[in-house]
Amino acid sequence: MRDLRIGFGYLVKGQRWIGRHGRWFGIGLLPGLVTLVLYAGALTGLGYGADDLVGWATPFADDWSSPWLSLFRGFLTALVFAFGLFLAVITFTAVTLLVGQPFYESLSEQVDRTEGGDVPESGLPLWRELWISARDSLKVVLRVALFGVLLFALGFIPVVGQTVVPVIGFCVSGFFLAEELTAVALQRRGVELKERLTMLRSRRMLTLGFGVPLTLAFLVPFVAVFLMPGAVAGATLLVRDLTAPEPEPEHRAPAQYQAPSPSPSPSPYSFSKDQARS
Repeated sequence: MRDLRIGFGYLVKGQRWIGRHGRWFGIGLLPGLVTLVLYAGALTGLGYGADDLVGWATPFADDWSSPWLSLFRGFLTALVFAFGLFLAVITFTAVTLLVGQPFYESLSEQVDRTEGGDVPESGLPLWRELWISARDSLKVVLRVALFGVLLFALGFIPVVGQTVVPVIGFCVSGFFLAEELTAVALQRRGVELKERLTMLRSRRMLTLGFGVPLTLAFLVPFVAVFLMPGAVAGATLLVRDLTAPEPEPEHRAPAQYQAPSPSPSPSPYSFSKDQARS
């Protein structure tokens, strides 16, 4: 529970950092706005074209009588749009980070600089950083999609599907959201995806404390855009904790030398057994 509280604290600290550095809020806001416009256009197009897409994909139903034809294709249309919305939700952060890679990397460096200590730099050209970010984001999105399909199937289990499964779903989403956000700072430190996942699993409750509240907040329209700069700042602060060198074990002070106590000198009035016999 302590790590949960600390993880949420990093989210709050990140928003406070952005509040104190308003210039970086504007810089970090731009990629989210661009991505939001792109996604809004794509979902609008899907909304208008989903009927035609379903009709093209189901020619075998053209001769069905009413109302079965309308019910069948209406259900598939809603399913197509829901799937598109699901893809938009799970990929929004990854695409925003990809679009804003130079902006968010600069923001993360500034957080390291203001907090003191080393300011790691990847030293890679921009195209290489974009390629690594896109490759890793695709791997993460595929993992999230697989979990999503599995949890969707488990959602049909009575009681468990309506109580436990949604909680697990938010935890999975929060974990991978935290991974995507911390990747900005960890990639600058040369940490690969496999190592990042291992690192976050080792502090799972800390990761969930950061990612799950952010996932819940991102469910509110437009909130993700405004929280993204602070989320990147908070993720950088969290990375500084994860990568901080472990304190060296305390060395025990050497025991002070104690001289052996001198053996008592024989008393002049004591006699040995031989002397007593004589």
